[in-house]
Amino acid sequence: MSDGHFYLTTPIYYVNAAPHVGHAYTTIMSDIIARHHRQRAEDVFFLTGTDEHGAKIAQSAAAAGRSPREHADALSAQFRELARTVDATNDFFIRTTDEHHVAEVQRQLTVMHDNGDIYKGSYGGWYCTACEAFYPEGDLRDGNLCPVHGTPVQWMEEENHFFRLSAFRDRLLALYDERPDFVLPASRYNEARRMIELGLEDLSISRSQISWGVPIPWDPEQVVYVWVDALFNYWTALTYAPGAPERFWPPDLHVLGKDILKFHAVIWPALLMSAGIELPRRMTIHGYVLKGGEKMSKTTGNIVDPFPFIDRYGLDPLRYYLTREIRFGEDGTFSAEGFDARYHAELANEYGNLLNRTVTMIGRYREGVVPPDRGRDAELAAEIDDTVAKVVTAFDAVDPTRAADEIWVLVRRLNRLVEERAPWKLAKDDAAAEDLDQVLFSLAAGLRAVSVLLWPIMPERCGAALAALGQHADGPPLAAAAFAQPLAGTAVAPCPPLFPRIEVEP
Repeated sequence: MSDGHFYLTTPIYYVNAAPHVGHAYTTIMSDIIARHHRQRAEDVFFLTGTDEHGAKIAQSAAAAGRSPREHADALSAQFRELARTVDATNDFFIRTTDEHHVAEVQRQLTVMHDNGDIYKGSYGGWYCTACEAFYPEGDLRDGNLCPVHGTPVQWMEEENHFFRLSAFRDRLLALYDERPDFVLPASRYNEARRMIELGLEDLSISRSQISWGVPIPWDPEQVVYVWVDALFNYWTALTYAPGAPERFWPPDLHVLGKDILKFHAVIWPALLMSAGIELPRRMTIHGYVLKGGEKMSKTTGNIVDPFPFIDRYGLDPLRYYLTREIRFGEDGTFSAEGFDARYHAELANEYGNLLNRTVTMIGRYREGVVPPDRGRDAELAAEIDDTVAKVVTAFDAVDPTRAADEIWVLVRRLNRLVEERAPWKLAKDDAAAEDLDQVLFSLAAGLRAVSVLLWPIMPERCGAALAALGQHADGPPLAAAAFAQPLAGTAVAPCPPLFPRIEVEP
């Protein structure tokens, strides 16, 4: 973050098939990060969108009996709707078929060409249409299969335009030496750096056998390689999105899946160096959402549809489950059983029930008004404020899972407080009136902190919790989580269960 700005991007999603929970995961994690940074009063620009060119799109369109543009329009609309469905707060949705994007890609390629970094040559290699990428023979699975999709690759030979990627090896290594946090986590940084150390081959950045793409400006018989077209979206969006967002460059954070590490951590910075554009500050690489131990993919038919889970449990529980269950940066398995267990054990019992008990006791014992802080919970106050600091540290390290874990430590601490202090017993003893004041105040302050900190993950349910506590419910600032923030004298209001029990269908 620089000068109060924070520019965050998802990868743009390839529109060869309908979105699944893996796409939802990336968008949700990015949205959580964006919301947290807005809580810190930063000026945030959050970008997502769709990648709509290339051979795979043309093939999928033909199989569906429509033109590539019709196919892209239909699928892009589904991804736009996915962003709305998961309550993503993106500021712009880019499509690589946007005229402004196409023109800016052509302009930047012309700059690179004029700089002497693009030349014409011939190339042959094993090509996976699903990946839109060439693979060395040694990377293929047995039987000449794509290492990612397990589908057959084909030998392709063309006369194309090439980007002198090999010429940027030393500059890329210097970048990695100067910025050890350029790629997160460290294991992915090391992986990307090894790719560079082992040597780089020049990159074919055009295709002559494909017509669905951005025409090469000096050779319109060829189109831009879809990955080069797609990578420039992070730059082009700021040249025409409403509100003159050019001030946000460079990106503070790219959020990416591990299967596109090389494109972003090696090729993308080299393209920017050639074009004379400032490099992104950081990128973070998350793992796969797995089903049955395998990456979800339309190509393999192994997908989870997120919409039934949203219909049954609600959106916020899905956002929470993905954050807690799948450690950010690692692979994780999505299961209906795990979802139901976290929903009932953690959300319903530990958080929702705690809120209900606290509001009910304040209503019963203090006429619905938060009592004063009697100054007897300095240790708990320090724990709450320490949790706020730990959550900030976790988000600075781009680790929303660790942030959620830290918050849940506090949730469980507050539940223990109820059992240790037993407010229902204190209420029977007039001499313990101030002790009762203290525990009710501390519970309300703790729940306020929990709900403010959890709000980026579960904005609707945490908003309802904050409203029940008489607090600002829509986009609460991070400062509101502090124990010392005014709270005494606030009227609370009962609310329906935040997480009602759900009977799982057999």
